[in-house]
Amino acid sequence: MNTEPLFTNDTIVFGLLMLALGFVFYTESFKTGFWSKFYKIVPGLFMAYMVPALFTTLGIIAPEWETTSDSGEVVEHSSNLYFVSSRYLLPAALVLMTLSIDLKAVFNLGWKALIMFFTGTVGIVIGGPIAILLISMVSPETVGGAGPDAVWRGLSTLAGSWIGGGANQTAMLEIYGYNQKLYGGMVFVDIVVANIWMAILLIGIGKRDRINKWLGADTASIEALKEKVSAFAEKVKRNPSLTDIMIIAAIAFGTVSISHLCSNFLAPFFKDLVASIDAPGTRNMFTFLGSKFFWMISIATLIAILLSFTKAKNYEGAGASKFGSVFIYILVASIGMKMDLMLIFDNVGLIAIGVVWMSIHAGLLVLIAKLIKAPYFFLAVGSQANVGGAASAPIVASAFHPSLATVGVLLAVFGYAIGTIAAIGCTILLELAAAG
Repeated sequence: MNTEPLFTNDTIVFGLLMLALGFVFYTESFKTGFWSKFYKIVPGLFMAYMVPALFTTLGIIAPEWETTSDSGEVVEHSSNLYFVSSRYLLPAALVLMTLSIDLKAVFNLGWKALIMFFTGTVGIVIGGPIAILLISMVSPETVGGAGPDAVWRGLSTLAGSWIGGGANQTAMLEIYGYNQKLYGGMVFVDIVVANIWMAILLIGIGKRDRINKWLGADTASIEALKEKVSAFAEKVKRNPSLTDIMIIAAIAFGTVSISHLCSNFLAPFFKDLVASIDAPGTRNMFTFLGSKFFWMISIATLIAILLSFTKAKNYEGAGASKFGSVFIYILVASIGMKMDLMLIFDNVGLIAIGVVWMSIHAGLLVLIAKLIKAPYFFLAVGSQANVGGAASAPIVASAFHPSLATVGVLLAVFGYAIGTIAAIGCTILLELAAAG
């Protein structure tokens, strides 16, 4: 937990994030000079993520912090910006980016997308146990502990997070009974390592042509989808009127409203239903159904896909996906704000486990992508659908093209479904590795 930052008011912090985004887009528009050369190496999306991270590192802003009251009591505070961005702006962005999608063309992307997704899952399942074995050779105490304090129990929560998401992570915490006083350290490793990996993927997007050439990848289906969406957007393109903009906002936030309304009913219903299942294995497998975030994202995406079969898709011509991109960039900035770069040095042992773990995940993805000649898009989105879930996968997918955001969501939702059962398999291996 950070000490009190310079700015704690979310209104001021949001303004700083928007100024950071404005700076990134302004400098990225330069055609010559230093910034032109800079953005050929570092993509703008990465900078939108890193500048807020630098603000947090320097103590200007913070996602959460502690203060001490006059009576000496420690009071915890947190910013609501990430919550608002992920719960309101993310579903709105998904709707606006999916309006003009051609679902048939998405399915035509083929089997390589699923292969890369499952490769990412396998990389997480085997990566953790291998990381324990390797780190134990150098620092046995780092992977030790007994009972509720056993490190492998804590790492099970990472497996749940990196295969599925927050709901799966919580399920693993409950299943294996890790000491909740130590749980914050695992959440910290999750945030640091996952965000570093996301940053690397974003940098790779700027070099995707070179990477695809090295992989020998066939990007024809991806390009066909992008061209189809772009051609449609060009066909219906018009100068948006105030009416157009208001209807776009109505479609986006009306859908957000419906998705929240439905999730408020569905999540508690399924939570009680899953809790009534006698078999622990089956019950744990379906824990994700009790997550409001899962239902919110799923319903928003479903509504958006249905709208893509109606005249609502014509609002792409008025800039629907551009508004969606604005929301995505705000979400990226709020995610970047959660990253304090100095925390990397606070728990080197656990971070080392996380880095080795993620390196195995990444290495396996690169190996399989090379073998099956899968495009970098499938590698990046397949990874983030596991590691980042529904909050990050659409960000990475839309960085290739707004029309591809749906691919990230569909794979991430699939990750929720298999997250707990795959994480349990991983934990069995973690326990064996720790015992060895």
